[in-house]
Amino acid sequence: MIRVLVVDDQQVMREGLVALLGLIDGVEVAGSAGDGRQALDLLRHTAADVVLMDLRMPVLDGVAATRLLKRDHPEVAVVVLTTYADDASIADAVRAGARGYLTKDAGRAEIGAAIRSAANGQAIFAAEVSDRLVAALESRTATRVKAELPDGLTAREAEVLGLIARGLSNPEIAADLFIGEATVKSHINRAFAKIGVRNRAEAVRYGLEKGL
Repeated sequence: MIRVLVVDDQQVMREGLVALLGLIDGVEVAGSAGDGRQALDLLRHTAADVVLMDLRMPVLDGVAATRLLKRDHPEVAVVVLTTYADDASIADAVRAGARGYLTKDAGRAEIGAAIRSAANGQAIFAAEVSDRLVAALESRTATRVKAELPDGLTAREAEVLGLIARGLSNPEIAADLFIGEATVKSHINRAFAKIGVRNRAEAVRYGLEKGL
């Protein structure tokens, strides 16, 4: 069972999410909290695999709570579930350590898939969020065409990191770049080694921080 902690300042939303999670196979509600501080207090004595985190909350907001949670409980994955999908909110959440980002119009299947992906160490973003991430990356890339790439990355490795940010799988990257899947894996392994990341979620955060 994947144990999930629900964090949302709206009681109706919080109770609704708890009820919804009870309908998802393989998911168990570990508890609920009305703000980030309550969530951190709960995690001191409650085991959870995934935290479903709202962003705009009193006392301690979702971004600050995510940052502290990843510092104190790095094994716990955070999936943001919020009304807001603006560039600043998305970037702040990803930089803080969120492994997924959904908007509150997500359905049960999408929320369940995000929870399972996060628990397995994979990143998952709503389609609208992925589009915004890609647009932000492409905009920054366009203004830095001649800039030196960080950490010794080659242009191809940076390109592969960009496609990872779009959510493409290795076969899809291979098809997009007209190269073999084994070559894609080699690019990914070299890029991850150069930038010091272990998975795709960390690679997306790196891309945002470096402005790739």
